[in-house]
Amino acid sequence: MIDIIEYPATDARCYLDLLPPDFAGQLADAVAHFRDCSVIHINSTAYGGGVAEIMHSLVPLSNALGIGTRRVVITPGDSRFFDVTKRIHNMLQGAPGKLSEEELSIYFGCLDEIADEINELDLAADVWFLHDPQLLPLGRLLSRCAAATRLWVVHIDLTQPNPWLLDRLLPLTGAYDTVICSLNDYEPRRLPNGVGLYVAPPAIDPLASKNSEMGPARAAAIVSSLGIDAARPLVTQVSRFDTWKDPWGVIDAYRLARNFHPRLQLALLGLSQADDDPEGEKVLNSVRDYAQSDPDIHLFFSPVGLPATNDEIVNALQTHSQVVMQKSTREGFGLTVSEAMWKGKAVIGGNVGGIRLQIVDGESGYLVDSAEEAGSRMAALLSDPDLRSTVGENARERVRQHFLLPRLLNDYLQAAREARARAMPMLSAADN
Repeated sequence: MIDIIEYPATDARCYLDLLPPDFAGQLADAVAHFRDCSVIHINSTAYGGGVAEIMHSLVPLSNALGIGTRRVVITPGDSRFFDVTKRIHNMLQGAPGKLSEEELSIYFGCLDEIADEINELDLAADVWFLHDPQLLPLGRLLSRCAAATRLWVVHIDLTQPNPWLLDRLLPLTGAYDTVICSLNDYEPRRLPNGVGLYVAPPAIDPLASKNSEMGPARAAAIVSSLGIDAARPLVTQVSRFDTWKDPWGVIDAYRLARNFHPRLQLALLGLSQADDDPEGEKVLNSVRDYAQSDPDIHLFFSPVGLPATNDEIVNALQTHSQVVMQKSTREGFGLTVSEAMWKGKAVIGGNVGGIRLQIVDGESGYLVDSAEEAGSRMAALLSDPDLRSTVGENARERVRQHFLLPRLLNDYLQAAREARARAMPMLSAADN
């Protein structure tokens, strides 16, 4: 029911060379406080989705810097668990409704079983990071982390949470020292007394194969092998097929822009469908119907039979596209925005959540509130290569300054450091 994932060694210097000059000293100072500590990250899916991607890179980087770090992935015994947690995810992002007693029983029952297994394995660490609502109840169940620093990391958009669900979940944060969220706007209200709050926006791994530099010839070859005409303009959105990513709105924007650019093509890429998201195929079928058999709308959902790895396909499509979309209606952060910006692309994003943090509207990309606005921006960018180039250069520099992986590691360490500092006076008082 749990897996401990091992990673090969990595070279931290390759990351540090990409950072602003003054940042390396900040990170070194933070790392020095945790050299004799052990850290565990727990999340709910080994592959797919932004959290899994972050863990794939963050854990080996932590180890390379001298902090003993492990990653644990849960596998619930009841297949209905992820159906329930997907509902929880949607409700925390504003969907209406309530969970039934049966759903609550599945949620808490599965995590009771997982906690028993972790406790029996005698897993121990000085600092525990538990990621997203799937793991929230574990904080009070893990006997070996009772005296450790515990941080709950919530990566989703909490600007308009379902109040019924929030009232039932927020008390569970009392088992943690600190709650980490991605934006100030996501700060949960009414946290239990003594629980700290830290804001740490996600970040991308610039050395991952999907983000490393790909030559235009290689990108064009992969795009062609996917059945896309590499000689014609292309717009791409890379996102799992999810209601909140608004793939229907992307199609609407494409159709509007195509009135001005009749050779335009659209790719919707959902290869990184998360293991804990059971709704993807249903959304894909809806999007397929909405595309109305347009031969220039290309949908990709499964890696089976494709001519390159998932990361190569993401890299190739983002590299080759003239414009990249992320038209979300709710977005905790949206790593694909920074991925495309790092490649020097002009990105059009929904004016929501974490996308607002990444894109400075009109400077390093564009924020839009409707498909009509997205279509207008798309058409304008496709008509002006100089504008695309200027926006893309600004976008890459913004990511370099704010959204690369070492900065996220530094944030996590600072959050844990502050939590440990708050705990010391309380421990001293208890001893007296």
